Amino acid sequence: MEKPSDRELGGRRAFLKLGGAAAAGLVAHPASAQTPDPQGSTAAPAMPLRNLGRTGYKAGIFSLGGQAALERAHNEAIAVPIVERALDLGVNYIDTSSIYGGPERWSERYIGAVMKQRRAQAYLASKTKERTRDGSMRMLEESLKLLQTDHLDLWQLHDIGMPEDVEAVFAKGGAMEALRQAQEQKIVRYLGVTGHFRPAPLMEAIRRHPFDTILMALNAADRHHYSFLDGLLPLAVEKQMGIIGMKVPGRSRLLASWTPPPLEQQKHSWEGAVIATTPGPFSMREALYYSLSHPVSTVIIDCDSIAQLEENVHLAREFTPLSDRQMASLAARAEPVSKQALFFRFVSRG
Repeated sequence: MEKPSDRELGGRRAFLKLGGAAAAGLVAHPASAQTPDPQGSTAAPAMPLRNLGRTGYKAGIFSLGGQAALERAHNEAIAVPIVERALDLGVNYIDTSSIYGGPERWSERYIGAVMKQRRAQAYLASKTKERTRDGSMRMLEESLKLLQTDHLDLWQLHDIGMPEDVEAVFAKGGAMEALRQAQEQKIVRYLGVTGHFRPAPLMEAIRRHPFDTILMALNAADRHHYSFLDGLLPLAVEKQMGIIGMKVPGRSRLLASWTPPPLEQQKHSWEGAVIATTPGPFSMREALYYSLSHPVSTVIIDCDSIAQLEENVHLAREFTPLSDRQMASLAARAEPVSKQALFFRFVSRG
């Protein structure tokens, strides 16, 4: 793939820096009385907050993702305490999906065990990967049951990666009918779209409907393959969307602490042909601060343990934006491991 010139990159960074200021200031409405309390009920120091687009909600810049420990079968003893501890630390945005944890939907089950008592402390987001109205409504009904709540703060179209995904969800009887209906009935408050494969279908989706949020893959390797920074991120900023970053450490493949699995294991994994033979070059601080230095509202990161969660919260509380020079340096250092860090852009979708 042809790489942008230094001049183009400089102009883009300047635009995104301006966009970040706009994202932080344009929609600075106070959180409404119906949204969760950003600080929960703890006395822990608060992490920085940013506007979640037009929603009026202020999310902590670190949010909890629903994978890793939270999607493993029969993992209540580890997963539930992670969710509890996240709320104790002031994490106020939790993201999950109807497909996390397989047919048993373990992620929604574990989060629901906590939401039963602490629903008011979290902005709760889930997703449907179904492309039809009826299939999505069934997914939503089960999500509400498992999450032990009567509403979602955000319901998202999951994994819009190909043009046919866009056509399917916007077709007659498509998933968008379910999203609109659920919002009209106040079963869900806001609507979002997610993706990590290609930018063009996501851009088309947000041109067709004024989604409140977008959840997009954004890490230091991004510009090297099918970049989301080039067009998608500026378009989301222009539309004043809540922008949520994911795949921040690339499933740890950007991190120096990561050990590549045995080759045979990789060959039989869902990650397909992307074979990793070396750790990444970054600390978690570098990976996280790269993503947070873009105009995002928050980033979601999956955690395997309370210690990992606490480290991420600590880093978020200490965050200061990186300079353009630091950002360029990190992106350059990511290039040798860019395919393994962006493995999700090379998975066969046939």
